Amino acid sequence: MKLIRNIAQMHRWSVLQRKRNLTIGFVPTMGALHEGHLSLIRRARRENDSVAVSIFVNPAQFGPHEDFKKYPRNLFRDASLCRAERVDVLFVPSAASVYPAGYKTYVTVEGFSEVLCGRSRPGHFRGVATVVNKLFNVISPDRAYFGQKDAQQAAIIKKMVRDLNMPVTVKVLATVREPDGLALSSRNAYLNAGERADALVLWQALCLARRMAKRGVRDTAQIIREMKRIISQKSNSRIDYVEVVDASTFLPLREIRRGALAVLAVWIGKTRLIDNMVLRPGGEYAKG
Repeated sequence: MKLIRNIAQMHRWSVLQRKRNLTIGFVPTMGALHEGHLSLIRRARRENDSVAVSIFVNPAQFGPHEDFKKYPRNLFRDASLCRAERVDVLFVPSAASVYPAGYKTYVTVEGFSEVLCGRSRPGHFRGVATVVNKLFNVISPDRAYFGQKDAQQAAIIKKMVRDLNMPVTVKVLATVREPDGLALSSRNAYLNAGERADALVLWQALCLARRMAKRGVRDTAQIIREMKRIISQKSNSRIDYVEVVDASTFLPLREIRRGALAVLAVWIGKTRLIDNMVLRPGGEYAKG
């Protein structure tokens, strides 16, 4: 496995793959790799001739009072995991190379970027779209892999790719969970034992929403109310948002229909966690 820190060198590697008619699968990450990231890498390995993984804690997607400085970083461990998964290139650029002095160009996907996490974290998705755009330009992947846990992020990247006619296929893979249902996240490392137990309330609320939809409840206001009720039972929880939206537009829905997505962001202590689950009208569950 090659470890590349230089943008020009990374681009040269990509050009060489093209000359050899080799396809490139790309997994962008901020490091602190877990089984969710590894599931993306394994899919990329199966579907492409070459696999590139980036590790870049992107300052442009963090607000002034967010956890940029304390975000978990362990390059030695991450590199070992990538090597074990037969990654061809690990790209670890510096912030100064990605955003050199005088940098002024940003990408905004309007409509998608101002709701839910975008409403709570102004500028967050501008930073995400910008850095992914730049990484796509440097690496020129055939396919790029993202997790469903970050559903809004994945939708924004897919919209950006369509709107800007980027020659890359965006693949969104299922959320990887702990045996008890908690979605894997690098930020889970911030939780102490009591908070880790309380964090299960996100999964429990989503499962409640799914059961209600399966029973035939169509009114999203009723489902949201019950989800908030169960979350609020944890004294150290604080709801950022709980909504049911259209998975393709991320606009709120009044009734459950095909394409409905229950989404939530909840603070457990000082840690903000997100999760989501597809909801279907009751009759569709019988179809599997």
